[in-house]
Amino acid sequence: MGTLKDTLTTDMRTALKARDEVTTSTLRMALAAVGNAEVAGDTKRELSDEEVLAVLTKEAKKRREAAVAFADAGRADQAAKETAEGDVLARYLPKQLSDAELTDLVAGALAGGGFSGMGQMGPAMKAAQAAVAGRAEGGRVAAEVRRQLAG
Repeated sequence: MGTLKDTLTTDMRTALKARDEVTTSTLRMALAAVGNAEVAGDTKRELSDEEVLAVLTKEAKKRREAAVAFADAGRADQAAKETAEGDVLARYLPKQLSDAELTDLVAGALAGGGFSGMGQMGPAMKAAQAAVAGRAEGGRVAAEVRRQLAG
């Protein structure tokens, strides 16, 4: 099938031919973000699928935050545009965990590492993030780790 970046490029071309403006512009933006990540640092390099996924996750989060900000400012048209872009990016992201699934995964990671108390928040977060593997936002994971360590 190729890499995730190849899939994004192919889908962008398909959307361009279909004159799907939202998908085309969103995928162009995503590919530009991937390109920027590739040239960041000392030397240009190809990103792995996991790294491309991290870039897409960050871009999707930006769209969600912008949609909320525009909605709060009474700019429904701009909020709808940001939401539509977020929906396009969501097609390429892994399915997000439910609250119950997140609770179970975090509990397993904390028990497996023997973490207890807020003093171990850093190592506990690292273990929890590894268990979650990008299927939940960092803020949600951190809140759940905090809740379980405090309890």
